[in-house]
Amino acid sequence: MSLYRIISANLNGIRSAANKGFYPWLQQQNADIVCMQELKAQLADMTPEMLNPEGYFGYFHYAEKKGYSGVGIYTRVQPDAVIVGLGIADIDAEGRYLELQFGNLSVVSLYLPSGSSGEERQAFKFSVMTRFLVHLEALRAAGRDVVICGDWNIAHKEADLKNWKGNKKNSGFLPEERAWLTDLFDRVGWVDVYRVLHPDTTDECYTWWSNRGQAWAKNVGWRIDYQIATPYFAAKAVAASIYKLERFSDHAPLIIDYQR
Repeated sequence: MSLYRIISANLNGIRSAANKGFYPWLQQQNADIVCMQELKAQLADMTPEMLNPEGYFGYFHYAEKKGYSGVGIYTRVQPDAVIVGLGIADIDAEGRYLELQFGNLSVVSLYLPSGSSGEERQAFKFSVMTRFLVHLEALRAAGRDVVICGDWNIAHKEADLKNWKGNKKNSGFLPEERAWLTDLFDRVGWVDVYRVLHPDTTDECYTWWSNRGQAWAKNVGWRIDYQIATPYFAAKAVAASIYKLERFSDHAPLIIDYQR
């Protein structure tokens, strides 16, 4: 069976991840597409390896603010079209959306905002969610195969984070955020690919651990990195795993294999 491997990885700084061995690991993964978030870099900061690792073409959407946000995609095959940003100025200024089109397939690298730094950023997060939902509805209705890979900064259900009782009033697990994802799945019709393959996984599903305390050592994690796809493409998924043997950032790469 021929497989199509897609990886999503929040790097928390592409230069930092490079120093922690991300690129040697990447070369061993046999991935067709790698979606990255939180580059924390501009073009001038990028090395040739970061721009085009051996065997890959690189595409990026940098944030205007230095050392902040940004998304990228590595692909073995050059895309038919590249869409940088959503066409919404304040969102695009933060470098949060990059879409590559291959025939009828769109692959998106997404970095939704975090609201954990305060009320102002939480308000911006809600604003982005409201406006992004319109785009998600249109993408779903367009009839294309689409997979959106990235850091959604929301844990959907209680099984998706260790300390769910203590986080009910915290950004990333607010009732409004969780309801937004539920609406995305149940009404709009997108599919949480990892959850289809691993419906009952709890402690092993986490993709992010706070740098505070002993979160990593004690596995006090959150599942906030997803591959969310249209139903036909989601149904092709055959295996999903989270790579934790090495640490390139405070997130772990999410690896999903699809039938070609």
